[in-house]
Amino acid sequence: MYAFVSNPGNLPRWAAGLCKSVSKADAGWIVETTQGLMNLRFVEHNDLGVLDHYVSPAPGVEIYVPMRVLPNGSGSTVLFTLFQLPGMSDEKYAEDAGLVTRDLETLKRALEK
Repeated sequence: MYAFVSNPGNLPRWAAGLCKSVSKADAGWIVETTQGLMNLRFVEHNDLGVLDHYVSPAPGVEIYVPMRVLPNGSGSTVLFTLFQLPGMSDEKYAEDAGLVTRDLETLKRALEK
């Protein structure tokens, strides 16, 4: 699970709520989203299952997204924290939560095959 999710090249296969495509950039990755191009960078690869990442929807704006893959018996559990950002309406937050839920369900299905 960690190897698959930590590879940004796999994002279009499971994270349609975040990106349509992804390409390598100097300091991370560029993702094509429904809102345009955004910068993306993950924390360094590690043995702890930490997949925290930062999305930059505009210059000087960086959104922290905590994410973990935890061993769970013969499988894994993914923890994803979605913060309601300052100024974000409850409706927009609920929409984002729905996209994240859909993406995590897609990830589950993709890895169970």
